[in-house]
Amino acid sequence: MIWSIFAFLFGLLLIPVILGFAKIFGLYATVNECEWQVFTLFGKVIGVLDEPGLQFPVLRFGPRALLLPFFGKRHVVSAALRQHYLRSQMVNSEEGTPMGVGIWYEMSVNDPVSYLFVNANPEGSLQANVASSTISTLSNLEMEEMLENRHSLSRTVRSAVSPLSEKWGYQLGSVYIRKVAFTDRSMVENITEKVVKRLVQVTSAMKQDGENRVGLIQSETAKKVSQKLAEASAARPAVVGETLNQIGGRDTEILDAVIEVMETEKLLDSGARVDVLPKGASMLVQLGGSERPPEPIGLGIRERTR
Repeated sequence: MIWSIFAFLFGLLLIPVILGFAKIFGLYATVNECEWQVFTLFGKVIGVLDEPGLQFPVLRFGPRALLLPFFGKRHVVSAALRQHYLRSQMVNSEEGTPMGVGIWYEMSVNDPVSYLFVNANPEGSLQANVASSTISTLSNLEMEEMLENRHSLSRTVRSAVSPLSEKWGYQLGSVYIRKVAFTDRSMVENITEKVVKRLVQVTSAMKQDGENRVGLIQSETAKKVSQKLAEASAARPAVVGETLNQIGGRDTEILDAVIEVMETEKLLDSGARVDVLPKGASMLVQLGGSERPPEPIGLGIRERTR
């Protein structure tokens, strides 16, 4: 029983040691996700492990893999997607305005051998290439195009950088010009002031145009109303005359009464002074404004007959 426990504990201690020596001598290798392992022997690449999991170099590269721990080297390269942002890349517009451009791009390794041995500093070279391509693409462009056409300019930068990046073992992903800003503070203040003045001018113009349109609509409406009123006033005498003729043809007494009522309405509408005398009364009317008293005039004197 004691020997069994001792053997079990010894096995627990011996197995990690055996696995450690096996890994040191290159009998197996563990490849992680998004990872490349490049093996070189005597300065030459003998193979690449690109499948994640437990791998056996002896089965992949043959007996020469046994020499790797002594005369070779293992290079681990990450294949994960990387993102970089370059801030304030200075460019000049066609108008001579200094602008600061921020560009964002993503990249990943697709050829680990080229990444390790073609370029000594592939990441720095790619960053410099993206920056130089951005500056060359955006320099001497009109400010309006630089501010509005960032999508097409981003595609132009990507197409210019992709061939070199592939030579260096990189696969360039999305490239996007995220920010175009003015670097001169006084210029920003001047542009802001001009924009505010322009907005005030546009607002005033819109307000004036609205008032002009309202005035035009009101004048056109008043014109149409006056035309209709004039047509109605012109048509009224004809209608009234025709109606009076119809009434006179049927009954003359009614016609006389209507005419008398119309004359009374006209007299009341004129605002003239009206003196109403009772029947059979006599009265003297004095004319105002004369120096001598007026001579008596008999108005409305009627004798009552018995």
